[in-house]
Amino acid sequence: MPRRHFLRLAASGVVFPAIVPASARGASGLIAPSNRITLGFVGVGGMGTNHVRGFLGQPGVQVRAVCDVKGAHRESAVQLVDATQGSGSCDAHGDFRELLARDDIDAVCIATPDHWHARVGVEAARRGKHMYYEKPCSRSIAENQALRAAVRRSGVVFQFGTQQRSSDGYRRACELVRNGRIGQLQTIMIGSATAPLNPLHPEQPVPPDMDYDMWLGPAPWAPYCDMRCSRNFTHIYDYSLGCLSGAWGIHDVDIAQWALDADDTGPLETEGWGRFMKDGLFDTAESWEIEHRYASGATLVHMDMPTALKRAWQFRLHWMSMLFTGTEGWIHVSRDSFATDPPSLAREVVGPNEIRLPFSRDHRANFLDAIRTGSGTISPLEAAVRSDAVCHHADIAMRLGRKVRWDPVAEEFPADEDANRLLARPMRAPWRV
Repeated sequence: MPRRHFLRLAASGVVFPAIVPASARGASGLIAPSNRITLGFVGVGGMGTNHVRGFLGQPGVQVRAVCDVKGAHRESAVQLVDATQGSGSCDAHGDFRELLARDDIDAVCIATPDHWHARVGVEAARRGKHMYYEKPCSRSIAENQALRAAVRRSGVVFQFGTQQRSSDGYRRACELVRNGRIGQLQTIMIGSATAPLNPLHPEQPVPPDMDYDMWLGPAPWAPYCDMRCSRNFTHIYDYSLGCLSGAWGIHDVDIAQWALDADDTGPLETEGWGRFMKDGLFDTAESWEIEHRYASGATLVHMDMPTALKRAWQFRLHWMSMLFTGTEGWIHVSRDSFATDPPSLAREVVGPNEIRLPFSRDHRANFLDAIRTGSGTISPLEAAVRSDAVCHHADIAMRLGRKVRWDPVAEEFPADEDANRLLARPMRAPWRV
């Protein structure tokens, strides 16, 4: 059976043995070259290069091509791949469509600026490429829905880059909450990174090795400056929602959804306050406190970090990452800490007949395993779309300055024309999803 046909069948749910027989392996124990998954990378800046390096360390993969609008990024990524796989093993492209049109690539890692995510993802699905898809999903709920429809039609494997689901601490916290160890869940509080200073940035010449029009893509035209096209693009509303989502918030919102057993739904109403940056390049929220209320009666409170720290002191905590509070205790979890009240809660064991969440300690390996076996990923498509929508609810409520109500089945704001207008954003011609 041709390898690409094998991978498509695996993604569609046809089950194959998860263990590769010894006869299919080389003397080193690695999967034979004929069974390797071939990869392409769209966006190889800071995060994208981290993914190139990370996937190169996975057995049974070969990186065939990279793509970026900046020549220096392409050159650096190719050198990184060639140093591992051998000279001439990796091609470079300046247009993602060229990379996605290749028949010798099975899967892609999408790590572009946020405003490109959905457009590249839809095209990747149309081309039958499995995708490791960096968060957030997109700039709007409508783009999320277009991505979901395209991936469902194609049947490709989708892994959202919310890697905290591949962390023991976060999974354990969610399992304890889901199994009632803190009693009835009342509130989840999360604190996100704070926005940077917002100086003015005058127009600058476009670097000679950069396709700036392609960098802007579906976003409105704007004069070039280095800061706009740096990692700080996340604080510009044309490209992202700032710390509320892509720059940090989506990580913990996604875990909150996991703990709430809400991977296929969302909050019923959202309200709170927010202040937006102005008089400079950045224009996303700089401080906020937003409450999302769910049908279960639980509330998700999302705050900027200074606001969250005020809440943390109430629980004798010096930091606020994620705090789950219930009628019988609380759990605080971050990437490097785990604390409970009562302290004995940290020693609780979740039994085999209780709710157990999917297990992964390596987000990239989990993605590759899903391609090989047809199993689901730990951060699947529907969970990605739903958690991303929660961040958009917060942004919409702040921009309207009032409570918004959400229908998680119809995926719209009932009888709210102003809020529904913000479900989509215009895209600069000729781009669309």
